[in-house]
Amino acid sequence: MAMSGLAIEIRGLHKAYRGLRSTPTVAVDNLDLDVPLGGVHGFLGPNGAGKTTTIRCLLGLVAPSAGTLSVFGHDATTDLQAVISRIGALVESPKFFPAFTGRRNLELVGAVAGISGSEIDRVLEEVGLADRGHDRFGEYSLGMKQRLAVAGALLKQPDLLILDEPANGLDPAGIKEIRELIRRYGATGATVFVSSHQLAEVQLMCDTVAIINRGRLVTMGPVREVVSGRGGRLVVTIDDAAGATSVLESAGFAATVGTTADTVEVEVAEERAAEVTRTLAAEGRYLRGLRAESASLESVFLELTAEPAPILPSSGEPS
Repeated sequence: MAMSGLAIEIRGLHKAYRGLRSTPTVAVDNLDLDVPLGGVHGFLGPNGAGKTTTIRCLLGLVAPSAGTLSVFGHDATTDLQAVISRIGALVESPKFFPAFTGRRNLELVGAVAGISGSEIDRVLEEVGLADRGHDRFGEYSLGMKQRLAVAGALLKQPDLLILDEPANGLDPAGIKEIRELIRRYGATGATVFVSSHQLAEVQLMCDTVAIINRGRLVTMGPVREVVSGRGGRLVVTIDDAAGATSVLESAGFAATVGTTADTVEVEVAEERAAEVTRTLAAEGRYLRGLRAESASLESVFLELTAEPAPILPSSGEPS
């Protein structure tokens, strides 16, 4: 079912949850999504957008109401067993035994797949828990619990690593370590599919990104293209910023006086810097400085999800 070069292919995914008396709640609405083989791929959306539901459908934890999902060419609803050994996942809160040590918990996870003690040592080292593996899981901080969950997902050295909020509860240093770990893992040829609310981290570590809102795809593509496609702005340093703003507005630019009295913010891409310079020079106004500020993934995300995507009435598919 999957096209060549895709680790994950989703077509027309629909998931509606039925209430006893209420109308069905649509969690995912006709979602199409492609995740290429290899590298790190971000999956973004506001709370309630359908990210975790989509991941749970991919892993066979919930049944879709409609649509198809493929992992490495195998139908995720009927043939997931064929590829499950190639998948590692962290979904929502980690589930471990509080009274057991971190290492013992990993031993229990690994026993099913016949994973050796040396592999457990390896993943504990990778997530920064090498010297805390013999402490009880119940004594771990939230960040340490999350690190152990990531270690569990890495035990099989999976070809597809699915992570739902992997840096939850981590301090800035821990977030950086997990980001670097994910980048390293994606560079090995494995595919990492990561859902996160930490947009700056996603921009730093991901090759592609998909953004959904209220269960529908908003945009998808390489991070650089998604960000650059939303423009940016130029910050001009100039005497009489108010006068310069008036000149630029008269020429059709979207310009405003900046955060200081000698700057003008012009909502154009960096490629149009020469036009801005010429327009001002033609009126005898000369720049003292010019810098480009690219759009960030955060600004793109907020722009694309500011208005709720329209949701069609549920067609009543079984949940």
